[in-house]
Amino acid sequence: MMGKHAQNKALAYSTPLVLIAILALFAGLVTLTGDKALARMAAETLIRVVLVVGLWIFVGNSGIVSFGHAGYMAIGAYCSAWLTLKPQMKSLFLPDLPPWLAQAEWPVLPAAIASGLLAALIALISGAAILRLSGIAASIATFAFLAIVNTVYSNWEGVTGATSSVVGLARYVDQWVALGWAAAAILAANLYANSASGLALRATREDEVAASASGINMYRHRLLSLVISGFFTGVSGALLGHSIGVLNPDSFYLGITFISLAMLVVGGIGSLSGAVVGVLGLSLLIETLVRLEHGVSIGATSVTLPSGAQEILIGIVMILVLILRPSGLMAGKDLQLPRLGKTLQQKQTTTN
Repeated sequence: MMGKHAQNKALAYSTPLVLIAILALFAGLVTLTGDKALARMAAETLIRVVLVVGLWIFVGNSGIVSFGHAGYMAIGAYCSAWLTLKPQMKSLFLPDLPPWLAQAEWPVLPAAIASGLLAALIALISGAAILRLSGIAASIATFAFLAIVNTVYSNWEGVTGATSSVVGLARYVDQWVALGWAAAAILAANLYANSASGLALRATREDEVAASASGINMYRHRLLSLVISGFFTGVSGALLGHSIGVLNPDSFYLGITFISLAMLVVGGIGSLSGAVVGVLGLSLLIETLVRLEHGVSIGATSVTLPSGAQEILIGIVMILVLILRPSGLMAGKDLQLPRLGKTLQQKQTTTN
């Protein structure tokens, strides 16, 4: 008979299948509408899934709120630009690149992977210092890292274009490309969360002193989760750049930092499903409010929200969610295959 541990593992591994199926259904329905604006929204939403799931790998398992992940996103985005832009464009916008990089013209997939690896390397280096801290001190240190990255990229004119936008990136990322990476991020996040390192890290999140007394190396597990998290965050930056075709350092600063954290908190920081549900929920709400601000006709009546209503209403929704569901929409629970869950519960009952 299936033991309790095996049952829990089977349920845990059903979660990514459910989440990927939901995202695939979302992408498919948007494609069927034939609406190009909705297709762009879907691609952006799925890129946010890569970002927020990457963020969850570290924040959800360690309990440390990170304000610095947009920095890894910027690193990945600009790395992809350095590798994929045509040499003529780089000589025009980025004249100080080293010759080997100025002449590089990589295919988009290897460039995205390389971008994630560079972000992971920077996460390893920065995390080696930051993760010696805990709690609010570590969170403030991550914000300092974000400020450093933004300052460097906003002033390194010959390499990043400084505050001038870098244009000309191949716009190859649609909802299906983004879905593929979202699926990869979800699978990796679930695999890490159910690994020995992920379980040990969540133990340190619940009680650092008890975990340390049990011989758990908190620093090593935090650093590993940050490196994996940095990889997918860097990839999300590359995807965003190749979705809109333009890069600017301010695209990877406070705005995207707060919206990604908001999505994670609203969905529920305690589960992988919370990260995905938070992205879908807030993204659909944002799209609805944007369209209402531009005006929507219902029969003979036109409904238009005043300018700025979007931010106010999103803030109200977030406050209500946090009041009514302090642990987020998913309340720390994961979505699972209903039939599998029922079957395993029946087996457990029979065993008992």
